[in-house]
Parts: sequence; C-alpha cells; structure tokens
Amino acid sequence: MRAVCVCLFTLLLACAQVWAVIETYEFSSPELEERYRALSTELRCPKCQNQNIADSNAPISRDLRQLLHRQLEAGASDEQIRDYMVARYGEFVRYRPRFGGVTAILWLAPLLLLGAAGGVAFLSLRSRRGRTDAAGLSEAEQQRLRDMLRERDQ
Repeated sequence: MRAVCVCLFTLLLACAQVWAVIETYEFSSPELEERYRALSTELRCPKCQNQNIADSNAPISRDLRQLLHRQLEAGASDEQIRDYMVARYGEFVRYRPRFGGVTAILWLAPLLLLGAAGGVAFLSLRSRRGRTDAAGLSEAEQQRLRDMLRERDQ
C-alpha cells in the first residue's frame, strides 16, 4: 500500500508541470513581440510591491498584459501605452518615473544627500587640521614622570 501511495504522489508531482498556466500571445510581427517584452518589464504591477507585470502572477498583471497585447496589435505607440497606463494607475506604474514635479525629489535627493555628506566631511576634516595639539609636558613634569616610572620599576 505504501509503495502505491508513493507512486501516486510521484505521478501527481510530475503532472503538476502540465497544469502550469503559460500565457502565450500571437504577435503579427517580431517587432511587436519585442516591444511587448520591453514594455511589460518597464511597467510595474499596481498590486505587487516591486514586480513588473511580466513577472507578476497577480490577476491585475494578467489583465494588463492582455491589454498591452491588444494595444500593441491595434497600433498604439509605446508612449501612448505608457500615457494610458499612467493616466489609469498613476506614475507608480512606471519603474522609471518622469522627471518633474514630485518625482524631481526622488531623482535629486540622492545627489543632494551625497553633496551634503561630502560638505560635512570636508568641514570636519578642515576643522581638525586647524586644531593644535595640546602642549607637551614641561621639563619639570617630564622629570617627575621619569622619577615615578623609575620608582615603579624598582
């Protein structure tokens, strides 16, 4: 009985690959298929945290892939498709948002922070260079130190 269960389980695992759903779309030209791949990796899934619609298994991504295919076959340009997606889902749907307005902060913040860190480092190093070391021991203090060390060693 155990051998039968193991065989059935192995068969079930082997058949799982057959049940996997693979989306395939027929394109009228190889150029459209290439544009489809490029756009589907450029557009972000509105439901997922950080996946494009090509990699996401969410139902909304499946719908967006179908929509992308239909628009490409209808003759829409890449920019028209991007504009449609942004109008419908907001700038979030783009992995590389346009420069301007609120997104300018996203593009410029790393440069500003890097510049500020460089300025702080420069000022810190400059202020350290200007400091003079504390005065050394006077002759009397040095003699007293030598005497103390000599007493300790004996």
